[in-house]
Amino acid sequence: MSNEAVETYLEQLYTKDDTLEHIKEQIRANGLPEISVPAGYGRLLTMLVRMSHARNALEIGALGGYSGCCLLRGLPAEGKLVSLELRQDYADLAKQHLTEAGFGEQVEYRVGEALDSLTALKKEGARFDFFFIDADKGNYPNYLEYAITLARPGAIIAGDNLMLRGRTLDTDKQGPSVLAMRRFNEMIAQDDRLISTMLPAYDGLALAIVR
Repeated sequence: MSNEAVETYLEQLYTKDDTLEHIKEQIRANGLPEISVPAGYGRLLTMLVRMSHARNALEIGALGGYSGCCLLRGLPAEGKLVSLELRQDYADLAKQHLTEAGFGEQVEYRVGEALDSLTALKKEGARFDFFFIDADKGNYPNYLEYAITLARPGAIIAGDNLMLRGRTLDTDKQGPSVLAMRRFNEMIAQDDRLISTMLPAYDGLALAIVR
């Protein structure tokens, strides 16, 4: 039985989430890439944020706000999400969706190169309890290092798209994004500062706790 068949079976057990379906429809209608986190991992993000009692979350890669909504659903009413997004139009659309979902006052968007925003957050002394990395793959190792630096002890780091739709496993693929993702996966597995595991479903999800 294929992984895709298992995923399809499990997803059809759940009723459609109107808010998240609307976000996906608007992402499509506005011509954004349809690369939001899979629904199963979206639910997992909500659960992990709530289970960890996180109060401050950092998202690297907003797109249309799908993952941001999942993260905010797990945060308490006084919790806050800082979302880093390269493009202003994407951030504006994500903000619109999260405002419609009732989270507009809990999210702050920082637009521009994520590494610049991360440098600024470090200078500000910002600290977070939860991180979700889902942006340009070539910088994943850099994003992981920043997440560890900005983490409170016990913070959770999640990173999506570990398999790059099979390219990570293909030894003939040696492009910069593939090499960076392989390095990221090695870091997650071997860094002594982390307790980690990796889930193979969908396109792969890394989960780590900062010691």
